[in-house]
Amino acid sequence: MTSTQYSDGRQETRVENYTKFWQKDLGKEGEADNQNRVESYTDVVNGYYDGATELYEYGWAQSFHFSRFYKGEAFVASLARHEHYLSAQMGLRPGMRVLDVGCGVGGPAREIARFADVNIVGLNNNDFQIQRARKYTKKAGLEKQVSFAKGDFMKLSEQFGENSFDAVYAIEATVHAPTWEGVYGEIMKVLKPGGVFGVYEWCMTDTWDASIPAHKELAHAIEFGNGIPEMRPLKQAREAMVTVGFSIEHEEDLAERPDEVPWYYPLEGDIWKAQTAWDCFTVWRMSWSGKLVSHTAIKFMEMLGLLPKGTYDVGESLKVAADALVKGGQTKLFTPMYLAICRKPALSES
Repeated sequence: MTSTQYSDGRQETRVENYTKFWQKDLGKEGEADNQNRVESYTDVVNGYYDGATELYEYGWAQSFHFSRFYKGEAFVASLARHEHYLSAQMGLRPGMRVLDVGCGVGGPAREIARFADVNIVGLNNNDFQIQRARKYTKKAGLEKQVSFAKGDFMKLSEQFGENSFDAVYAIEATVHAPTWEGVYGEIMKVLKPGGVFGVYEWCMTDTWDASIPAHKELAHAIEFGNGIPEMRPLKQAREAMVTVGFSIEHEEDLAERPDEVPWYYPLEGDIWKAQTAWDCFTVWRMSWSGKLVSHTAIKFMEMLGLLPKGTYDVGESLKVAADALVKGGQTKLFTPMYLAICRKPALSES
């Protein structure tokens, strides 16, 4: 099938094919389905983000991640604080060369560049997001401090060379990798000896049990709604970091903090829970009426050829995502914020 290539980098066929990587009944998902997604992870991820990026920006600003909330804290302030916290935990210092693995449209890279006065290279395998990241970065006047490169995070050393970054971070991005050992191993290679790696990882928690059908179905719903080839338990992330040679200096599931306002509250769509007046609009967009308005608009725009075919279906998958993530948060079976601060040995293994 010939794929329409849009000038903004999106490809119609991969958007249209995205939902075909899953069974219509997620309860019937099998190992073969998982393996197919893992082997085709670039098509899965690109199909998802070609269709979902503008929806993310509409509903979630330019930082595509979750965050903790203090009572009365504004949504965008919480996002920025989450990024600052990672930067501080990593000990980023002015002048460092830093790699952002899976940078989205560059929201965190711009915020951390300002906060820590570091030089950041954002890596992304999606042309559409890279174009938008460069546009926003130019508008912010940060082109000399933040740049973007297209590439595969499973081939970092091939692209950048070994020992080329002082620090590397990933914010809710490496969950898209076919294996954690593969992506963490590549991060290890491009870090200079003694360099630091900080990550907020998406995981099923260690109370999640793959042998329980309801647990397994929840994981598949999170995968389907978020462009993830395969969800894995937290202990596998920890094991993968150690396996590739990292020393874990600090780790914590921040979702376990006793916060009065849960990290998933914006997804619940209850405007009475909005922490500020402006956030009422953010929360409303995830309510039944907000989703009705936005998804109806998407359907008409797709019919008019203003959006790639399949965008509506990707948008529908986001509804599945919202419900699954809230359920995962409420049951403590899922976390989007397993924080790990890791160090590459000061002396090369060689």
